[in-house]
Amino acid sequence: MFRFIVRRLLQLIPTLFGLSLLLFIWLRRLPGGPETAILGERGTPEMRAAIRRSMGLDEPILVQYGRFVRRLIRLDLGTSTSTKRSVVSEFLERFPGTVELTVTALVIAIGVGIPLGYLAARRRGRLLDHLSVGGSLIGICIPVFFLAYVLKAIFSENLGWFPSSGRQDPTIDATRITNFFVLDGIMTREWDAAADAIWHLVLPGLALASIPLAIIVRITRASVLEVLNEDFVRTAEAKGLTERTVRRRHVLRNSLLPVVTSIGLLTGGLLSGAVLTETVFAFTGIGAFIYDAINQRDYPVLMGFILIIAVVYVLVNLLVDLSYSLIDPRVRVR
Repeated sequence: MFRFIVRRLLQLIPTLFGLSLLLFIWLRRLPGGPETAILGERGTPEMRAAIRRSMGLDEPILVQYGRFVRRLIRLDLGTSTSTKRSVVSEFLERFPGTVELTVTALVIAIGVGIPLGYLAARRRGRLLDHLSVGGSLIGICIPVFFLAYVLKAIFSENLGWFPSSGRQDPTIDATRITNFFVLDGIMTREWDAAADAIWHLVLPGLALASIPLAIIVRITRASVLEVLNEDFVRTAEAKGLTERTVRRRHVLRNSLLPVVTSIGLLTGGLLSGAVLTETVFAFTGIGAFIYDAINQRDYPVLMGFILIIAVVYVLVNLLVDLSYSLIDPRVRVR
């Protein structure tokens, strides 16, 4: 197991190298160059030249790339051109909200999607199967922002069951430690603050989970149907094993590999898709910040967002590989 983990970690090195190279090229290919992103369209030639000298853009390209990599290693992503604050500071302040929202959406999608997909496969051709397939198609077709507006209008504005915006009631005097509001409430035993933060996550979490939930249902159903027709399942049933044993040890475990793959691919998409959901619910995560950065051409912030999403993809895929080895030990020796 240890050798498998080390091998996967070593395989991340060329991936991260390629990522840094793509980011470096992207920064150098910005319209008008990085100096235009900082000065705007009205910068004089003298000001542009001064910026290029201060940023080392007049040096050889390999020297520039080496400096760029060293900055990334130090987590120095520059300064936001709109807020004039460190990009890392901005992300540390806002990104926990997006992570909480993404985790909530994943919990909903996995907790509902896998059992529903399994039950639909076990009851193939019955009412539950038809409802799950039809519901998954609807979930994939409905845009996230539209569903977010519908949930907000019905359950917040009309029924008043859930809050319509924010991460937590501003009247609650909550202690901030990590900026993960739920975790902070648990760590400080401020249970009212933790409960209120969870309550604020319900509607945006449901909206963000809609597409992953639909995909997980369909993949789980298809995978279980395929495994149910395998010879080893019929052999296990012929041996007289109980249905629960066959379901847990043979059907579910062998059906999870494609499901885990889809979950790994969906996680990064949830982080980027949170931009629309957070905008609808005025959720103070990274979404609104990225939206403003796009409008204001705040390239350092956009670069930081791309870098973080890419690193999350890499780490999630590493976790997927590790989960493969737990689900199917044969993967470790391949």
